[in-house]
Order: sequence, then structure tokens, then C-alpha cells
Amino acid sequence: MTQNIETFIGCDSSYDEAELVLFGAPFDSTTSFRPGARFGPSAIRHESFGIETYSPYQDDDLTDYKVFDSGDIELCFGSAESALADISARTAEILSDGKLPLLIGGEHLVTLGIFREVQKKHPDVHIIHFDAHCDLRDDYLGAKLSHACVIRRCHDIIGDGRIHQFCIRSGEREEFRFAEKHTDMHKFTLDGLAETIAEIGDKPIYFTIDLDCLDPAYFCGTGTPEAGGISFPQMLEAIQTVCSGNIVGADINELAPMLDTSGASTAIACKTLRELILAILKNKR
Repeated sequence: MTQNIETFIGCDSSYDEAELVLFGAPFDSTTSFRPGARFGPSAIRHESFGIETYSPYQDDDLTDYKVFDSGDIELCFGSAESALADISARTAEILSDGKLPLLIGGEHLVTLGIFREVQKKHPDVHIIHFDAHCDLRDDYLGAKLSHACVIRRCHDIIGDGRIHQFCIRSGEREEFRFAEKHTDMHKFTLDGLAETIAEIGDKPIYFTIDLDCLDPAYFCGTGTPEAGGISFPQMLEAIQTVCSGNIVGADINELAPMLDTSGASTAIACKTLRELILAILKNKR
């Protein structure tokens, strides 16, 4: 008999041999509408056993690679900065061991914790950001650390010209005005994605996917659904396009599983994560 440890399907290699390390950040304390994203990482792991390790989209299998799932970090729900520090510490350990970190959120603020460490190792990193929302507020109700501000805080770190946003269809007027001057925003669609990846070339890319970039007709299990998003097949094609670049870190976030009791949103999150892992590692080889 062995200890019962639930991992994402096919991601049960040892840490020492792993090329990529998964870890969860079950945090949603700054959620501005409907909470529940803290339960996303565990739901994705549990429901992943409803899908296959093999992807017919990419003709590849998770069992062909070495992926270690380190589980969820125990985070302080009462302090965003404390939670971010713990996420950064886990990321730093993974990077120092020469492995690629992939974070499962949680709300989108968790991206800041992993990105801080990725940028330290790769100072010239670019961000590819899929989302329904700008996430460019300087503060939300006075709080600088909010899922509504996460990309603005990343901009504080890397400045202009290196944040590329796609599928954006919601935000304050000031956020869109800020984007006109400081980020490369592609509103509503994925138009221009292939050209952007070609322009970035071999430079390092951090890839963050807020699952509410999907239309809620496909993906309603999220805290702030916005009509008008992309389809699941478009998402899969876009992931392969982005991962043809030099991915040095990534995250997937904002599944709130209880908000879709059918389980369909969680199933989509599982399949999206499988395709993301495979696309990253396939290109690395």
C-alpha cells in the first residue's frame, strides 16, 4: 500500500526528475464579485481523472513527460501580501532547481507572486495575458493588491512594451486609457496573437490565463463572468500558438467550481491545463 495523494492526472513524477512543477494557490480574498476560486486547484486535481492523459489535439500524452504536482500551498487568507510571499517562495525554489513553474489559482492576484520571481530570473520577460478584464486598476476600493490590479502591479515591475493582452472586454475607462499608452491590448479577440509571438521571438514569455476569457456560454464557473468571450477550440489553438514561444512560467486561474454545479467549467479547466502542460513541454523538447 502507498499513501493516497491526489495529483493532476499523469503528473506524478518525482520532483528530482520533473521538467515542470505544478503547484496550487487556493486564494480568493480580494475577489470583487463572487468568491470560490480558492477551491479551483483542488477541484481541477480531483476532476482531472475524468479526462485522459492523451491529447488528440496535439497527439501527445502527459505520461511522455516528467511533471511533478507539489500540491496546494497553505496560504493566509487574511493577508494578500503574506499569500504572495509564500507563492514567491515556492516559485523561487522551483526556479532555483532549474524547473519550470506552473501555478493553478485561485484568483488572478496569485499571478503576482509567481511573476515576481520569474522576472528576477528573466529580467527581459514578456507577459501574454488572456482575460475578460483589463486588471489594470491602480487600486480597487483603496487596495493596491487586488485581482482587479494584478496586471498593473506587473507593469510596475517591467514597464511599457512587454505586456500583451488578449480577449479584454471589460474594465474602467481609465484602464483602457492606461492600456493605450502602456500595454499592447487586443480587445475582444485573439487577433494579432501569432504576430505578437513572432515579434517576441526567443525572449522569455510568462503566460497567464484567466479562464473568464472564455465566453460564459462555455465557462460559467467563474467569479466575474463577461459575455462575449472566446470559444474552447479557440483557446486550445491559442495555447499552442503562445507555447511555440519561450515559455518560462505560467498560470491558470479563476475557476470557481461551485458556481457551475454541472461540473462543465471544471472539466474545461482540466482539459485546458492538460493542453497547456503538453504545449509547453512539447516545445521545450
